[in-house]
Amino acid sequence: MSTNNPFKGNDNQDNSWMNYLGLGLQLAGTVTVMFFIGVWLDGKFKTEPVLTIVFSFLGVASGLYNFIRTVLK
Repeated sequence: MSTNNPFKGNDNQDNSWMNYLGLGLQLAGTVTVMFFIGVWLDGKFKTEPVLTIVFSFLGVASGLYNFIRTVLK
């Protein structure tokens, strides 16, 4: 009697989807970190909401760039 271990790779099974599991979390994390950097800089330089918006867009752009670069690899 053999047991199937779902964590053990199988030669007949394509596990390439596992490489993409963390991409959504990485994208969300990049946007979140850049947003809070913008909020912090706005508080420091009293430029609300300019830097928050700029850094949020930079976070989205860099997160999407990394996402697309990884998917097309």
